[in-house]
Order: sequence, then C-alpha cells, then structure tokens
Amino acid sequence: MIVLRTIFLGAAIVFFGVFVAGNAAAAENTTAADNVLTSKEKKDGWRLLFNGRDHTGWRCNNGKKIATPVDQGSLVPYKSGGYLVLHDDLFADFVLRCDVRWEAEHCNSGIFFRVSDKKNPVHTGFEVQVMSGAGLSKHDMGAIYDLAAPTKNMGKPAGEWNAIEIRCQGPNIQVKVNGRVVSTLNCDDFDQPGVCPDGQKHKFKIGGKPVAVKNFARRGYLGFQDHGQRVWYKNIRLLEL
Repeated sequence: MIVLRTIFLGAAIVFFGVFVAGNAAAAENTTAADNVLTSKEKKDGWRLLFNGRDHTGWRCNNGKKIATPVDQGSLVPYKSGGYLVLHDDLFADFVLRCDVRWEAEHCNSGIFFRVSDKKNPVHTGFEVQVMSGAGLSKHDMGAIYDLAAPTKNMGKPAGEWNAIEIRCQGPNIQVKVNGRVVSTLNCDDFDQPGVCPDGQKHKFKIGGKPVAVKNFARRGYLGFQDHGQRVWYKNIRLLEL
C-alpha cells in the first residue's frame, strides 16, 4: 500500500511539472513583454518594426528626424516634426499589428500604409482611423478613412490600449480592432475616380483631379499620423505575405 501511494505521488508530481512547463511554453508563444516578439512570432516570420527604445528605422515623412522622444516604450507622432512618422522600408502584402492608446477624451490619429508619395501621403495612401468616440462613419475608429465605415466601433475608452491589425493582400484590405473585423474593402471595386461603390464621393485627388482607388500603388510606406493630439503606439510588428 505504501509503495502504491509513493508511485501515485511521484506520478502526480511528474504530471504537475509537465503541466506547468507546458503552460509556460504556451504563455511564451502567446504573450511577450512590450516590443518583443514571441518565439512563435519569430518562427512564423514576424518582424519587429519598433524596438521601444529609440527611432531606429523611423523618420518623419519630410525627411527630418523624429523630434518627440520615445515615451513609455512607445512611438509618439505628436510634435514629431512631420505629418507622419514613417518606417524606412516599403511594404506590399502584409499583416501589421500594433497597440495604441490616448489619454484625452477627444483624440484623432491614424495608421497610414501603402503610401506611395511621402510628400503627399493623404492622397497617395490608405489610412485606418484612430479616433475617440463611438461613431460609425467613414471617419471613426477602425474606418478605412473616407472609403469604408466600421460595422462596429470597438474602440476602448481613453487611457486603455487598443489592439489594431491591418491585413493587405492584393486589392483586399481588412481591419481588426481589439480582435474583431470592423472594416474591409476591395480596391478593385473602387474603379471610378472620386467615387466609392456606394455612390458617395471620396477625398482622393492628384493634381486637383479625382482618382480611382483601384489605381493606387499596392506597395508603399507605413506609419502614424500627428493630428494634434498625443497618442502612443507600441508592439509594432509586421508579417510579409
């Protein structure tokens, strides 16, 4: 009887050790410290675009160095010296993930991507709106700015972190906010200059003339907008498709 109890106790200890180790490994693969890739992300080919310490790999869209220091392990576009802070590299098909928060009750910023002209990012690239409030327009949180409104506003209150994911593959763009798909579009559907498929006009013009979104470059720069309020971006990572 004593022998059986000893065997049972030993087996339980081994099982518990395996259970703890397994959960620790799982946790390592699903969570990480800020601005650090998990082992699973590394294995899957993700790339960390911001190191959380300095502006390596980043510059204002006008070519100037970023004036605002890194704060709380975050990239801060506010008063950076340019309209956008952009990564040096160009990307075509990718999944971009980052976390963003603001502290003011009213806040406005944006995540730009596939920008083909750094001097004219507003009209030569896409923007996912980063915005306080609970609206559902083409200018609210999670919208593909001026093109596709969110189906649900998943933004969190001021002071809380929001997880954003943007997937670009060919003509297709999909946006997730805090784990939920909130907006999508197919660029090929936007084949009329200055007009969305729903008949509403959009802002995009080159040389004062409306353009068709279908003809936008499908490779370009990505970065974050200074729209006059302080916003923090961290855990900026990208997987090329």
